Amino acid sequence: MRFSFSADQEEFRATLRRALEARSPTKEVRRLMATEAGFEREAWKKLNQEMGLTAVAIPEAYGGSGFGFSELCIVLEEMGRNLLCAPYFSTAAMAATAILNAGTEEQKKALLPGIADGSVTATLAFDEPPDAAATVARGGKITGIKGYVLDGHTADLIVVLAGNSLYTVDGKAKGLERKLLKTMDETRKLAKLTFDNVEGKLLGIEGGAAAPFARTLQQIYVCLANEMVGAAERLREDALAYVKMRMQFGRSIASFQVTKAKAADMLVDVELAKSAAYYAAAAIDENDQELPALASLAKAAASEASVSTAVHAIQMHGGIGFTWDNDTHLWFKRAKSSEILFGDANRHREMMMQHWKH
Repeated sequence: MRFSFSADQEEFRATLRRALEARSPTKEVRRLMATEAGFEREAWKKLNQEMGLTAVAIPEAYGGSGFGFSELCIVLEEMGRNLLCAPYFSTAAMAATAILNAGTEEQKKALLPGIADGSVTATLAFDEPPDAAATVARGGKITGIKGYVLDGHTADLIVVLAGNSLYTVDGKAKGLERKLLKTMDETRKLAKLTFDNVEGKLLGIEGGAAAPFARTLQQIYVCLANEMVGAAERLREDALAYVKMRMQFGRSIASFQVTKAKAADMLVDVELAKSAAYYAAAAIDENDQELPALASLAKAAASEASVSTAVHAIQMHGGIGFTWDNDTHLWFKRAKSSEILFGDANRHREMMMQHWKH
């Protein structure tokens, strides 16, 4: 296993960073997060036509670019850095991954090319709200409720876990009700989906979703961890730039001991979380048997690092840090929402220890 990125990967990152900085300045983030959809369909299509981002981790046989999760996680890290308002995580990291893990050869050839070329947005719906009954499927008809579905209100294709099977559902299917939820982090849209005898198509083998779904979740944890370290690094850099510029008592507040201590803590936390996230992404590509533990380690480290970095960044900005006009709060809210998305640090440490125990 390599412990650094290749020259090609570094060039890919640099090109992507320049493109996303141009396409996703905070002014554009604020505009899009105020809309119901959370993104613009034409801009999404253009992004994928020009850069082929949703195709990165999809094999060439299914219309993709044939790269690995290391490259996909580079994309997600840079998107986290710029808070890109687009259904990329739900489409490329969740739905496409589930289809690759669970689908038959024919299903992959039918479903993945549309995702790869950006003409289809998709998501994965698997979690029921606490007070809801388990989602069931009888004769291909799905009934139940799924909560907190990323971009579920706009997705063209929905991969649904019902019982021990996965199904694909058209976003406009009869009997499907989609409700946008109010969330703290407006840059990432969540929805509640209600299925009332909705027609679904079996994905893979009936009753055989356990193993593919478990692997999909592990890969999702790694993807989210990489996105989170990208956001944390942006917060750290912005906070450091601010304290270098901010003057008090005739000198930069970056020279104060308390500020130096916070900056050092931020650097250590982010770099350690990066290492865990990068290592876990490489573990996916190399089919490492320790992936379940490594994925949880990455998510736990990223959760704690992103929130602690966000808190330090707010404090280093002073009172202005959490005002609406200052952009810091956008990354702070993303850090807080991502911290608990798919399980918080305590949950993932427990999962990691359970894996190593067995």
